Amino acid sequence: MKRVLSHLWPGVPLALVSAVLFGASAPFAKLLLGEMSPQLLAGLLYLGAGAGLAIVLGGRAAFGISSPEAPLRRHDLPWLAAVVLFGGLAGPLLLMLGLSRTSAASGSLMLNLEGLATMLIAWVVFRENVDRRLMGGAFAILAGAVVLSWNGGGVRLDVGAALIAAACLAWGIDNNLTRKLSSADPVATATIKGLAAGSINVVLALLLGAAVPPVAVIGAAAVVGFLGVGVSLVLFMLALRHLGAARTGAYFSLAPFIGAVIAVLLLHEPVTMQVVVAGLLMGVGLWLHLAERHEHEHTHEGMEHEHVHVHDEHHQHHHDGPVTEPHSHRHRHEPLKHTHPHYPDLHHQHRHA
Repeated sequence: MKRVLSHLWPGVPLALVSAVLFGASAPFAKLLLGEMSPQLLAGLLYLGAGAGLAIVLGGRAAFGISSPEAPLRRHDLPWLAAVVLFGGLAGPLLLMLGLSRTSAASGSLMLNLEGLATMLIAWVVFRENVDRRLMGGAFAILAGAVVLSWNGGGVRLDVGAALIAAACLAWGIDNNLTRKLSSADPVATATIKGLAAGSINVVLALLLGAAVPPVAVIGAAAVVGFLGVGVSLVLFMLALRHLGAARTGAYFSLAPFIGAVIAVLLLHEPVTMQVVVAGLLMGVGLWLHLAERHEHEHTHEGMEHEHVHVHDEHHQHHHDGPVTEPHSHRHRHEPLKHTHPHYPDLHHQHRHA
């Protein structure tokens, strides 16, 4: 049984907990939205994420707690800049511009395009493997999200909808580019992204005339941002490391349903037929993904890279002196051919016919 489920661990739990934290933040952000403009709230959420994770990094250093994770290197900086540009700046800005030019119903429906954009880019551009079961599960989850956000008004194909679609495309690019950074310390990456995106969005909101909310409200937004954006992003990046962008994006698409369930429990919102149908569709999609078993004989080409690891079947190199596990250093993989269940992770990025 352990062998059968080993390929699910730890990527799938990481992706699901990331979705839970992000989904749980939605109803709390909805409460805070009445206290400030949407763009200011987005900025404070990102700032809370960056500041909270910066405290974690500072605490680690102050107590002498070493991290086994690989540090960000100079060659990571272009990818980091692209992630901040697409995910932290372009995405939120396009979303705000779009929401101001279309109906709330259209905006809610169009936001489901992020999961679709993430998966399509991963499958088409980065050639992550996909079969009918996986594709069916992904679209069942997305269909559940569409049902959940449907209010009978339909989608207005106007400029606002186009801008929101562009925001989703930016986040889809962001999710796939973030995979390029997934071998480095996710806390450091998420800290930089949160502080950069949060600062710029807050400044833009204030320049556009947004009122500064009370300190208690700012503090609440920071806490929600730290857990719902910061910790969620760290877990999302760790999941990318193990699952690839398409599968992580599909699991993360469960977040709206999680948010709806929490809204029912905490805000006493009614259990509607939409929630039930969405839950059934997402449950089917989740089962199809969990039941996936991708296994074939494959060849690992020789490669050299740096990331946290233990000495498993993919890491059979030697050290000068004793080491603790897990640990990180630059190491070389010798060519290897074998068969086992796997996802398109750091070591399985081969193409399929």
